[in-house]
Amino acid sequence: MIGDSVYYIALSWAAVQTGTPSQAGVVMAVSAVPRAVLMLGGGVIADRFGPRRVVIISDTVRCAAVLAVAGLLFLTGPGLWPLAVLALVFGTVDAVFLPAVGALPARVTSRGQLARVQGIRGLGIRFASVVGGPLGGLAVAIGGAAAAFTVAGLLIAVSVPLLISVRLRELPAGAGTGEGAGAVDGAEGEGVFGAGYAGAGEAVGADAVKPGDGDERVGERGGRSVRDRLVGSGSGAGAAGGGRTADGDGGRSDRERLAGRGGGLGAAGRGRVAGEGGRRLGRRGGRAGAVADGGERVAGGGAVGPGGAAWQDLVVGLRYIRRHRVLAPLMLAIALGDLGFVGPLNVGLTLLADERGWGASGMGSVLGGFGVGAGAASLLLAVRGRVPHAGHVIVYACLGGAVAIGALAFVPGVLAAVGVALLIGLLAGLSGALCGALLQTQADPAYLGRVTAVASLVSLGFAPLSMPLSAAAIGAWGTGPVFVVSAAVCALGGVVALCARNLRRAELPA
Repeated sequence: MIGDSVYYIALSWAAVQTGTPSQAGVVMAVSAVPRAVLMLGGGVIADRFGPRRVVIISDTVRCAAVLAVAGLLFLTGPGLWPLAVLALVFGTVDAVFLPAVGALPARVTSRGQLARVQGIRGLGIRFASVVGGPLGGLAVAIGGAAAAFTVAGLLIAVSVPLLISVRLRELPAGAGTGEGAGAVDGAEGEGVFGAGYAGAGEAVGADAVKPGDGDERVGERGGRSVRDRLVGSGSGAGAAGGGRTADGDGGRSDRERLAGRGGGLGAAGRGRVAGEGGRRLGRRGGRAGAVADGGERVAGGGAVGPGGAAWQDLVVGLRYIRRHRVLAPLMLAIALGDLGFVGPLNVGLTLLADERGWGASGMGSVLGGFGVGAGAASLLLAVRGRVPHAGHVIVYACLGGAVAIGALAFVPGVLAAVGVALLIGLLAGLSGALCGALLQTQADPAYLGRVTAVASLVSLGFAPLSMPLSAAAIGAWGTGPVFVVSAAVCALGGVVALCARNLRRAELPA
């Protein structure tokens, strides 16, 4: 994280020194385009090849690219093209790196510790923002952009052996089947808009997945065990088919179904799950996937489905999220919260400080208050590890944070603004960390790359679009109305969480 902070400072400084302000803006925006466009594909890669392997390779590529540009700047001097190429490569690799990093915690620690991991991650982000900025500025002041890129590359390089030393836990027996606390079982359920997930005529009951806390069981047919059903048929149990299992495939035998698909289960049509996210079966001794270094079981160890298998994995992952009783409304709540939050707390705060005459120091104090509040929320989770009634806390934190965002535009002075910003940071940090923890605990580990990719796409791809819109709206109508509208959008996220019964009642594992 510190290396990333230094990298962005070096890139922005070098771009400003080399070209015009508009050219510098283009260079800074170049990395955002491939990151947003390729993020979903990066989630598929993380699930197919395993998060550990993907994060090590992608981090190594990031390090090599930054150090290569640093060496080029030392030898030739700055130029826009090398900076643009670096930004393009960095953004492209980030599209793979971020989903893989998001999928790692569930494979490193137990479900009961994932909330604590989110808290520690939040503290790491705050620490990196505090240390990375001054360190990058110092490197630029001493040796220019080349020195700053070198420092960034070396910091990223330090993370590579640390990632190599990580050993992952084996995927649980039910991973990749769609089983989980919020998995669709074809029984009563509610979608984002209250619609049940099981379609008409889809099988329920004895052969449907029953939601549980990692100890789910699939109804037996003919006395076969869960492992026999997974290994023998290579089928998931209702994750992408509204509760139907692959055993109902026209009475064909397991061997016929495998052979009929070219040795691998590559399709997920007609309600049958075809080896999604790490459970694709080939014909290599009947093993489900291959075991990589570090004990990591990855997808694709057997035969891969024909043609567009990666595209099919993406479709299956998106379907899994859409039909999940907790993840579907949670994604919508995250999207609304980010859309309403990013504009006011970035460009909106700058314009508010200018309008009120607070100056740069006043704006810095308000941002500092927000940082303290967010850090306190992360510390709470890191120390406590589990917050009871997580779903209800998310609802109230979203609604309370929305009220605070709307109030920020009407406070009389800097001190009051700092207090309101501290409250926003506390509530937004708490709801954000709990949303991240629920994503980790509710999602099947075999889908976490794709789940993280969707969440990251919302936060890093769509939400920043609200910044130019907020700036234009403030120019037309002023800060007050825009902050109120943004607060209403944030509040909609809380309303979604409140109306989605399964999300509202969601709990973090003990």
